[in-house]
Amino acid sequence: MTGTGTAGDVLGTYLRAQATAFLRALRGHSESAASGSEAVDGGEAARSLRGAARRISGSLATFRVVTESSWADGLRTELVWLSSTLADEHAYAARLARLMDALHRLSGTPEVSAPRGGAGALTVGSARAGALLERQLTLARTRAHSATLQALGSSRFHAVADAVAVLASEVPLDPVAARGPVEEVLVPLAEVARHRLAAAVSALPPTGQAQPYNADHDGSWHEVRRLLRTHRYAREALGEDVDRLAAAGEVLDRHRDAAEAAAASATAARTPRIAPATAYALGILHADQRHEVGAARTAFLRTGVGVGAPSPG
Repeated sequence: MTGTGTAGDVLGTYLRAQATAFLRALRGHSESAASGSEAVDGGEAARSLRGAARRISGSLATFRVVTESSWADGLRTELVWLSSTLADEHAYAARLARLMDALHRLSGTPEVSAPRGGAGALTVGSARAGALLERQLTLARTRAHSATLQALGSSRFHAVADAVAVLASEVPLDPVAARGPVEEVLVPLAEVARHRLAAAVSALPPTGQAQPYNADHDGSWHEVRRLLRTHRYAREALGEDVDRLAAAGEVLDRHRDAAEAAAASATAARTPRIAPATAYALGILHADQRHEVGAARTAFLRTGVGVGAPSPG
């Protein structure tokens, strides 16, 4: 339900709520860092911070004409930068955990996971493959952590935080578009986001057992994930139930995670002078993650999201 009030009322209420959530998460992140509990509390605060930043930036993109456009464009650009920077460290840690869990699972059941005669090689190579992945991804995570600390201490970040603090109390709106009815202003703009998602879904390459995995197709699926999130935030701003969209988004999150894990295992396998057993284990791991990618693609298409008639969420 879109509720009552003008387009400016509804959008302003949503943006102020997300700005408040951003500031609350920022305070929690700072407090956890100061208390030394950053590993747990800081991770949750960082996720909340990224979520609020994405919701604000997504809404500013979808409903741009209802706001002061130059202000919206500038803040959206900075929030995309911030959420991307904050996401990197978590992504590397999650990727390493995913790959180590998969290696443990595969080496623990070699008779199922490895081809005939390959069980011994997998058992021998999995430990070395895990050590190689840990070195590479831990180094990447450390660099991402340094980049995050640098970003959070920069004047650029403080300018973003100040802008969001202002947004929490006052939303710069276009004086004409903001006075229009929700059904005539916000709903058509949200429909544009839905149509973009539907077009991207319809353009996805064929998938299924008859179609070999092609890493070049990952980008198309990542774009669907981005557009689904934009569509979900637009419906959320209108006050609609978005549980179905959120569930479909979780499937695409798994797709993204598996695709990036497969890429990481392939990168590790190209390391010069690694032992054949290590390369073999990485190959099995890569195939396992490619299988997870395919399963996620099939699961998303079964949700029906982005296909057919408009859905309220």
